[in-house]
Amino acid sequence: MKASFCTKYGKADVLVIKETTKPKPKNNEVLIKIYSASVTAADTMMRAGSPYLGRLFMGLRKPKYPITGTGFAGKIEAIGDAVTLFNNGDDVFGESIFSTGTNAQYVCIPEDALISKMPSTMTYDQAAPVCDGALTSLSFLKDIAQLQAGQSVLINGASGSLGTAALQIAKHFGAQVTGVCSTGNVDMVKALGADKVIDYTYEDFTEQAQRYDIIFDTVGKSSFLRCKQSLTKQGSYLSPVFSFRHLLQMLWTSSIGLKKAKFSATGMRPVSELRPLINELTTLFEQGNIKTVIDRHYPLDDIVDAHQYVGKGHKKGNIVLRMVRVC
Repeated sequence: MKASFCTKYGKADVLVIKETTKPKPKNNEVLIKIYSASVTAADTMMRAGSPYLGRLFMGLRKPKYPITGTGFAGKIEAIGDAVTLFNNGDDVFGESIFSTGTNAQYVCIPEDALISKMPSTMTYDQAAPVCDGALTSLSFLKDIAQLQAGQSVLINGASGSLGTAALQIAKHFGAQVTGVCSTGNVDMVKALGADKVIDYTYEDFTEQAQRYDIIFDTVGKSSFLRCKQSLTKQGSYLSPVFSFRHLLQMLWTSSIGLKKAKFSATGMRPVSELRPLINELTTLFEQGNIKTVIDRHYPLDDIVDAHQYVGKGHKKGNIVLRMVRVC
């Protein structure tokens, strides 16, 4: 089978497409023929080995798991003898973190890992990025921030994979949502349901009088200290982008003051905590309450181009990698 390999940290051109052995499922695993996979900002950071703290999990000198990618959608082709949750032919989606990569034509995943049956209303392309943008956003807004109807939410980076999902999720829960994006994305963010859109090329939301119960900085371009005056009395600043500065702010505000800085590595939460969120998202997608926004599709052979595009930081929604079918 074909797969994207990263055998050393570096720029996008360290990625190489190679033939490798098709995996065989163990007793508790399912073999998935991948049709679509995601390419995310997190993928580009793992390829670059940044931040350095992440190398404790990814490999100190080189990637521990050379096949790239985390999100996937495809069809189960074979199951291990002990598998009871899935059957051959099931359409599934999920995520494989700190394990075998998904930018490949096949992957084996334990049945109790982060894998779920695909909503009948979704395509493989639409399902593959769910565990990046939508799952992370739901985890932050519902579990970390405990979002309530009527609260005011600002989403910085509202046009990206996390931002487009967070906007729709926040509106679903009854929040008043302000999206921050560039000029070219204003209309899209409005169409997704934002009550107000701030074009950051003209305005700085931290200099305005508006206060927010939650500021979700999906791109990590701001900081708690910079946003503090834009939070309500007991407001929270959230960011999925890890930095030592954010860590120190989180530790400091955990015991001092009412305004809080919060961080969570969604992919490192136990599957038992994430599975209810996946089930909730499946229902939301089936009911049409949220949708996957896709910017571009790339064939597997163009993985370098996909990483370079994501690295520019201007994608609208998600980038999807399409696998070449095996004869």
